Amino acid sequence: MLVFEAKLKGSNEQYEKLDEAIRTARFIRNSCLRYWMENKGVGKYELSAYCAVLASDFPFANNLNSMARQASAERAWSAITRFYDNCKKNVAKTGFPRFKKHQTHGSVEYKTTGYKLSENRQTITFTDGFKAGSFRLWGTRDLHFYQLNQIKRVRVVRRADGYYAQFCLDIERIEKREPTGKTIGLDVGLTHFYTDSDGQTIENPRHLRKSEKALKRLGRKLSKTKKGSKNRVKRRNRLSRKHLKVSRQRKDFAVKLARCVIQSNDLVAYEDLMVRNMVKNKKLSKSITDAAWSAFRDWLEYFGKVFGVATVAVPPHYTSANCSSCGEVVKKSLSTRTHKCHHCGFVLHRDWNAARNILELGLRTVGHTGTLNASGDIDLCIGGETPQCKPSRGKRKPKE
Repeated sequence: MLVFEAKLKGSNEQYEKLDEAIRTARFIRNSCLRYWMENKGVGKYELSAYCAVLASDFPFANNLNSMARQASAERAWSAITRFYDNCKKNVAKTGFPRFKKHQTHGSVEYKTTGYKLSENRQTITFTDGFKAGSFRLWGTRDLHFYQLNQIKRVRVVRRADGYYAQFCLDIERIEKREPTGKTIGLDVGLTHFYTDSDGQTIENPRHLRKSEKALKRLGRKLSKTKKGSKNRVKRRNRLSRKHLKVSRQRKDFAVKLARCVIQSNDLVAYEDLMVRNMVKNKKLSKSITDAAWSAFRDWLEYFGKVFGVATVAVPPHYTSANCSSCGEVVKKSLSTRTHKCHHCGFVLHRDWNAARNILELGLRTVGHTGTLNASGDIDLCIGGETPQCKPSRGKRKPKE
């Protein structure tokens, strides 16, 4: 499955209609969740049937497309099933389903009805009861290459900088590449984003740290505005845009770097880090989050599926302590950045030594490959943009 994204261009009145549709979808989702909490033994089909009851009781809910109501009920059920799974796995924080509140970001999802694409695939018209009208699609992807029956779902997403349409296409993405005969081991860090087994390093971009001064300034200006005023809405939007820019920079860096690594090697080995536990360190949590190791790993595994490259996640235990030359354990603190083996006299940078150990473990356990499925790009792109397109760039008009 692929997800393409394009920005919606329309008038302010049309955007207000989209806001009503997003607000109604959130109402359906919260109502289904309330219905599940008040009635024991309610399942997925009961929630789907309850959508028809809501449509008959509330006229504004009837304006939303029937399949969009079903999609909202499916969202509620996905939160419920996630809660059940966490309970079975004895997770500390089970994540009891919560009601969605009004936020800057929001979405409404249509399946196969409720919208219509123009013949040139550059305009989309929403045909449900809200009558939002036609919007121009701004993006770098041309939907002409795909049939209408390949579009399984269309999701309208609201962000700080506008509204976007995500098209879910039933297509398997497979790209060919020439074998390079190279293997690589990656050791991620904070001083350098990663150090590979050849000794090459990639600098940590630190997108959040570089924008932290501007974010604090915008936050102070927001705190000085009066609650409920228009100036507060403007300041909040500016702060949201800045946060959105930082997240896009971080994602763009991870996508481009992961694609470059995959295309240059036939096997990529990396540490199977538990980032969720590592961010509990109060002194390093911000830096670890800013580095986005988990996102980089997800894109490594995704592009590994696309290009047919083996991606191996190895246990991180003793990768920094073991000597890559003789295999003896050399204990060292986190502040010690140089590996010095007292048994064989081997001296190397700590991260380079760890990358060599990771590659060796990867070659041993090459049968255990990445865990991301080929259709996992849907899950990655639901909450943000897809790496295959740049929705904020509009197509240039042809010169007269």
